[in-house]
Amino acid sequence: MSALRITLAQINPTLGDLGGNIGLMRQAAAKAAQQEAAIVVFPELSLTGYLPGDLLDEDDFLIRCADALAELQAATRQTPGLCWVVGAPMPRRGPGKALENSLLVLRDGEIVLRYAKQLLPTYNIFDERRYFEPGPDVARVLRVGEARVGFLICEDGWNDAGDDYAVNPFLRLADAAPDLVVAINASPSSLGKREQRHALFTAASQRHGLPLVYVNQVGGHDQLVFDGASFAVTPADGVVFEATRFAEAVVTLQWRDGQFLTADGVVPPPVPAEGLPVMAFYRRQIVLGLRDYARRCGFRQAVVGCSGGIDSALTLALAVEALGAANVVAIGMPSRYSSAGSVDDSVMLCRNLGIDLHIHPIGEIVAACEQGFAASFGETLQGLAAENLQARVRGMVLMAYSNSHGHLLLTTGNKSEISVGYCTLYGDTNGGLGLIGDLYKTDVFALSRHINASAGRELIPAAIIDKEPSAELAPGQRDSDSLPPYPVLDNILKRLIEGPRLSGSEWSEVERTHADLSASARGRALIARVRQLVDRNEYKRRQAPPILHLRARAFGSGRQMPIAAHYERGDKA
Repeated sequence: MSALRITLAQINPTLGDLGGNIGLMRQAAAKAAQQEAAIVVFPELSLTGYLPGDLLDEDDFLIRCADALAELQAATRQTPGLCWVVGAPMPRRGPGKALENSLLVLRDGEIVLRYAKQLLPTYNIFDERRYFEPGPDVARVLRVGEARVGFLICEDGWNDAGDDYAVNPFLRLADAAPDLVVAINASPSSLGKREQRHALFTAASQRHGLPLVYVNQVGGHDQLVFDGASFAVTPADGVVFEATRFAEAVVTLQWRDGQFLTADGVVPPPVPAEGLPVMAFYRRQIVLGLRDYARRCGFRQAVVGCSGGIDSALTLALAVEALGAANVVAIGMPSRYSSAGSVDDSVMLCRNLGIDLHIHPIGEIVAACEQGFAASFGETLQGLAAENLQARVRGMVLMAYSNSHGHLLLTTGNKSEISVGYCTLYGDTNGGLGLIGDLYKTDVFALSRHINASAGRELIPAAIIDKEPSAELAPGQRDSDSLPPYPVLDNILKRLIEGPRLSGSEWSEVERTHADLSASARGRALIARVRQLVDRNEYKRRQAPPILHLRARAFGSGRQMPIAAHYERGDKA
């Protein structure tokens, strides 16, 4: 068999931007044609971006999709003989949903193959069954040159072990005996996801004796970030090629004599089994997620409330990396409880990052609100109400600046605090996007140290990293006054929220903490208290801004719990 040249087009489509997405595909196809490829492969739903959501319920959008597909078909005439493998929503007839999540092979202006996704994920962040009808249990194979190429769409390739669905499209495709499998994907990135993909598709490739090309989209879409990392697998050697992570890539490979080669006929460099270190992964994912979110929502600049604490410091450092120092503004809002050290630390942080720091004291505003409340209601604000007033005044100032200057307000809450409700609605929860809301507090410390280490200097001052966490809303207040130490709290939360989805080493640490606490009545009471805090603060999380997903189970679409519910837990520990 002569060599088959395949171009992996790892593009960054924008949801609903049909014309822009076609432009990306045109550019990639032109490059594929220059490299004499026979096939150019785009990600799942590459025409619309993944997932358009309820846009798919709008007649106007579906009309635009049909027009865009016609435009795309016409574009394929400019690359004679080249097969474009694209993803698009397609209409269907009969009972059930009116659409299919389809893979189309376009060539010379014609649709030469159509395949409908059979396994529609409806779990975690996925909700495809809301819009699509499953495709029939059939395999689709197309002869391209001397090769028989079979096709799959994302989830169709994830059930080869038969654990999640009664249907196994991979097995059906293997029965059709293709020479090569092409899988188009929109696989969101999370910690450990790359390794999971490699293990699953390597096992399937070996089980069926089939080489496979896996093409994934890249970019940030609301809370989700897609890392690309498209790859090629052979039964003999496993993953033998991997595209760049967190960046667009258009790469041509040759399939010849049972192996994948580069476009120049060279064996690709070995693919490391381990991906990025954990902190480097978090950093890359957050930076790409913020950059695309801001760009797609029309923001060039961001504003962050700078308290002198580690959460706002890390948020500012990540924002600077994503948007540039000239496009990030910090606002310090000291109250009568703010320490001089916190103000000084904010000044040093912003000097290190090269960003402007504006100081807007809130003491007089808070005092005026307290006086007005007393005059209207005949009582003085005390305790939690007085503390939260300060946070809400700060939120008001930040939103006023955002409205006045057009900056995107970034929230600074971490996953530990959001889990237990250690945040103020309409105060520090104000904003358009949360960068660190899927990082536990211990991760926040670790990522801050990682950023300093990689910079070779203190971008985030050691004084901020080393100080005891405090909201500074009351005299002498410390987080530890109302919460257990963060290493303990985080392990309790990970068991409650993430569960066995955690990696082996992390899960082992979590289980050790759980065993130690469960050995005493005091420890069991602490677990129960944390669980109660998580349960009763769902209403706050529901009203919080989107959070960039980093882990397998993030707040938002990744963890959907009722608000008005009675949580009766069988396991009191």
